[in-house]
Amino acid sequence: MNRLRLEHVCKHFGEKLAVDDMSLELAEGEIYGLLGANGAGKTTTMRMALGLILPDEGRIEWQGQPYSAKMIARKMGYLPEERGLYPKVKICDQIIYLARLRGISHAQADRDLREWLGKFGIEDYYGKRVEELSKGNQQKIQFIASVIHRPDIVIMDEAFSGLDPVNVELLKKTVLELRNQGVSILFSTHRMEHVEELCERICIMHRSKTVLKGKLQEIKAKFPREKVILETEDEVTGLENVAGIVGVKRNAAYTEIRIDHLEAAQHILHLAAEQTAVRRFQLMEPTLNDIFIRTVGDRHE
Repeated sequence: MNRLRLEHVCKHFGEKLAVDDMSLELAEGEIYGLLGANGAGKTTTMRMALGLILPDEGRIEWQGQPYSAKMIARKMGYLPEERGLYPKVKICDQIIYLARLRGISHAQADRDLREWLGKFGIEDYYGKRVEELSKGNQQKIQFIASVIHRPDIVIMDEAFSGLDPVNVELLKKTVLELRNQGVSILFSTHRMEHVEELCERICIMHRSKTVLKGKLQEIKAKFPREKVILETEDEVTGLENVAGIVGVKRNAAYTEIRIDHLEAAQHILHLAAEQTAVRRFQLMEPTLNDIFIRTVGDRHE
């Protein structure tokens, strides 16, 4: 069942077209990646999905039903890019209040808050003010605020902003746990590697329009493999003279080779094997970052 469905949605702000004919479906227990440069229309799309603003055209359904403010308040959670908590109010007071607004009892909210703080290793912050926390820990608290009422759908805009690598991994693990519990997540980030790790389906937006959409692995299969990673015992010479090679970058541990057709990969392997022992030879699939640059870059004026 699709928890969230957008059909041919458009949104104008004055003469500016912010979102043009956007359609997507978010299934139960799915993490869906919404990608695009600044100004592409991602945040506007998310705010329409949340009911914060209404579309000028098109239709939005939540669990097969049209817009209902009460259902959205109970069933949806939102982690905005900008931090929205009150800096001088205690964490416990804020989070419990937000949970009660969404129908959770005080006692249940208090238990859940303590459990979440323990999961993130910040139990001692229960009675602290938000302004006393680091940016990374403020982001953890904002994440807790978005899920404390146990929503069916969570919309996350730049969820990993301000987090160090250790806490990024902790939050990614938590997001995957929510997905495994059946929570549906619409996820936006500039970090393509996070999308590759978390999302099965993606939508790339550019200047208000959808330019690429579908299952990530199916999208990758449509793009050519243009990079070879070569790791050898000794340096291989003559790579620049092999037909089909368009670039050679020698790193400390390996050589990265750009090719313009697949046959060149076999020529590279034969050349390397003739000169030295080959420790690693890998024809790389395109990364999402490569696909994004090719898809959006081709449209820059």
